[in-house]
Amino acid sequence: MTTSAEMASHSQILVEEKSSVRILTLNRPRQLNALSYNMISRLLQLFRAYEEDPSVTLVILKGQGRAFCAGGDIPPLLSYVIQGKWRLGAAFFADQYTLNYVLATYSKAQVSILNGIVMGAGAGVSIHGRFRIATENTVFAMPETALGLFPDVGASYFLSRLPGFFGNKYVGLTGARLDGAEMLACGLATHFVPSTRLTALEADLCTVGSSDPSFASKILDAYTERPHVKKNSAYHRLDVIHRCFSRRTVEDIISALEREFTQRPDDWISSTTQALKKASPSSLKISLRSIREGRLQGVGHCLIREYRMVCHVMKGDLSKDIVEGCRAILVDKDMNPKWEPRRLEDIKDRMVDKFFERLEGLEDLKFPPRNNLRASSIAAKL
Repeated sequence: MTTSAEMASHSQILVEEKSSVRILTLNRPRQLNALSYNMISRLLQLFRAYEEDPSVTLVILKGQGRAFCAGGDIPPLLSYVIQGKWRLGAAFFADQYTLNYVLATYSKAQVSILNGIVMGAGAGVSIHGRFRIATENTVFAMPETALGLFPDVGASYFLSRLPGFFGNKYVGLTGARLDGAEMLACGLATHFVPSTRLTALEADLCTVGSSDPSFASKILDAYTERPHVKKNSAYHRLDVIHRCFSRRTVEDIISALEREFTQRPDDWISSTTQALKKASPSSLKISLRSIREGRLQGVGHCLIREYRMVCHVMKGDLSKDIVEGCRAILVDKDMNPKWEPRRLEDIKDRMVDKFFERLEGLEDLKFPPRNNLRASSIAAKL
């Protein structure tokens, strides 16, 4: 007998079978395809089954409506924090990070079509995959520091491997939004295809009869374009980003930006500085350390460490900024969070260290054995 949870997961993940190709569509358009626990469980089930099924050669993942996926389903997670049911939140993230790991080590070709908003958890189910298709409609961001969280879902792995300090610190700390051309330029996307050609692209991909990624790659290469990065793009400011975001601490980064502004007033520098000053100080500190450590760790180690961090956030033992951030940004929408501590200088190294320690009574995340040891394609590309 089908349970209500199973019915929900089936309606929220649409499945099309076309020859040896499977097309999965995230189907919560009103919620911008925010990932619910049922959706994560269903995706994990499907991807595992397809990997073991010799008749399946390619998996395509896309979103219904104007978003690919705008993140995780925040309201239930927030209620867990408020009610002290943090272990339920921990279970959500355990499955989500396991899905991220499976995708990062997936043996078959997987194509994510990012024709719309891609944020937070949406990055986790796409960026780890082999092929990521951006369009002129793509908007990418990791806005967690503004919500009292930190870039997770393996972001400390894939952001830390982008050129220079563009992803390493700039994108991760400021929550800056990137368009499709910028995603392609920095390596977050592997291809750029105009949205008007996606239907034809899908039809051609459905003819792929081999799980060898080179077959899908040839089709994608035939459709891809090289769009110009906009003149005012942050990607053209890599010199400034390097000078400022190469600093050791968040305080030093802000001071460097302020000096740059004094020497050469610029709207981009001003808005970047303000984004940092508005974000949760605790989130900025733990995010900076997380991304820095991620540069030297494999994707599995990054996800295990992020799981420790997110469990502390769910438990609220070290900071309750996620409750205040979600209140100010998502609930009351007054955009005026009252962080605690409110100053960067009040957050000492020992306070940051605690986020990286395993919670007493909670085991570290353990991933299922994987026959395929493919590195996440972000690392392979760079």
